Amino acid sequence: MNLKLVAVLLISTSLVACSSDRKTDVVDDSLNEASGVSSEYADSGSVYGDYNVIGEEELGRLDSGSQEQLVALAGDRVYFNFNSSEINTNAQKTLMRQITWLKEHSDINVLVEGHADERGTREYNLALGEKRASAAKNFLIANGISSSRISVISYGKEHPEALGSDESAWSKNRRAVTVVTK
Repeated sequence: MNLKLVAVLLISTSLVACSSDRKTDVVDDSLNEASGVSSEYADSGSVYGDYNVIGEEELGRLDSGSQEQLVALAGDRVYFNFNSSEINTNAQKTLMRQITWLKEHSDINVLVEGHADERGTREYNLALGEKRASAAKNFLIANGISSSRISVISYGKEHPEALGSDESAWSKNRRAVTVVTK
């Protein structure tokens, strides 16, 4: 085979590989930070960093140890890339805030729900949801939360957060949600 032809084929293959659309493999990491709630109240002096999503007056009205307080102070969900259960950087930040909250509320137990988007079979998505919930649980345990306080369940694709068949909806449905069970 001609050496020039081999070089052209190699370069063409490289260009095709580099230009492939990886949109379905990417999650908007800002989803992990906002957990679906926009923040107009930043409290950078708090142990939760700048996450606090409600004002101090509203925060004072929330029951200590409630799901609403967890959401306001730490966020209750983390998002995943397509076909992945890997905890990314922004998910780690959310889980670290949850750890801080859980350490302050040592009498609280949680359930971590694993979810997937609509693509794939029911069985595949149940398994993937289980992996996502377990990944979040394992992160919490590795950072000081007792395993006896954390249960997991997978809903697969059965409980979507967002309806639709596009990346915007799919990225919101690839998640693990921490739910207070007391």
